[in-house]
Amino acid sequence: MDSKRIAALVKPFLRADFRSGEPAALTELQLQQISAYIDLFIRWNARMNLSAVRDADGVVTRHFGESLFAARHLFPGDTDRPSSSRLIDVGSGAGFPGLPIKIWSKDVPLTLIESNQKKASFLREVIRRLGLKDGTVFCGRAESFPGQAEVVTLRAVERFEAALGVATRLVLPAGRIALLIGAAQIEPARGFARDISWQPATPIPQSFRRVLMIGQKGFLTARVETLDNRASP
Repeated sequence: MDSKRIAALVKPFLRADFRSGEPAALTELQLQQISAYIDLFIRWNARMNLSAVRDADGVVTRHFGESLFAARHLFPGDTDRPSSSRLIDVGSGAGFPGLPIKIWSKDVPLTLIESNQKKASFLREVIRRLGLKDGTVFCGRAESFPGQAEVVTLRAVERFEAALGVATRLVLPAGRIALLIGAAQIEPARGFARDISWQPATPIPQSFRRVLMIGQKGFLTARVETLDNRASP
C-alpha cells in the first residue's frame, strides 16, 4: 500500500504532542513497515479469518488508526517511557494493537499472547518480515502466561469480563492497562476491575462508539496479589 495514502489515513489518529503541540508523524520506515504489514495481512486474510475488514483502507483506519491512537496515549514520546517498559498484548489475533504500538515505539519489548496456532504463525511472520526486535509470540492462553509487564493491552476479545480479569493480573504493580472497547463496556470495566484507577474514557476518532480506556493498577493491591501468587503451591 502506498505510504502517502497510509499517512493520510492515520493522520486523524495521531493527535498533537501533549506537551510541545507539535503534530505527530510517522517516519518513512514506520510507513514502510505498516505497508508491508498490510500486504501480509491481506494475503493471509484471504486464507484464514484474521478480520472481517478486508479492504486496505479499512484495515488502516479500523485497525492501525485505533492502535496508533492508543500508542500516542501510552507512549507520547521517548522521554515519557522508562527504558524498562514492557508490553503484553492479550488476545492479539491479527496483532492489533500490539504490533502497531511496537512499530510506533520500537524499543518497547513486546509479547503477543494468542492461543490460535495459525494466528500465532501469522504474528511471528509479521515480526520476522518487519524486523521487529524484542517481539515475541506466546501461543497459549493468557491464564498460562508466566510473566507480567508495565503495560498490558486488550482489544476486541470474547468473554470480556473474564479476559479483563486475566489482563489485570498480568499488569505489574503501578503498571497500566489500556482497553480499546465499545462505549457499552465502559461501566462493566469500571465495576469489574476495582483495583484499577481509570482515566476518563477517550473517544476514538472516526468512531461513534469506540473508546480508549487507560487505567493504573494500585500498587498495594497489586503487591498483595503478587505475594499471594508466590505463596500458592
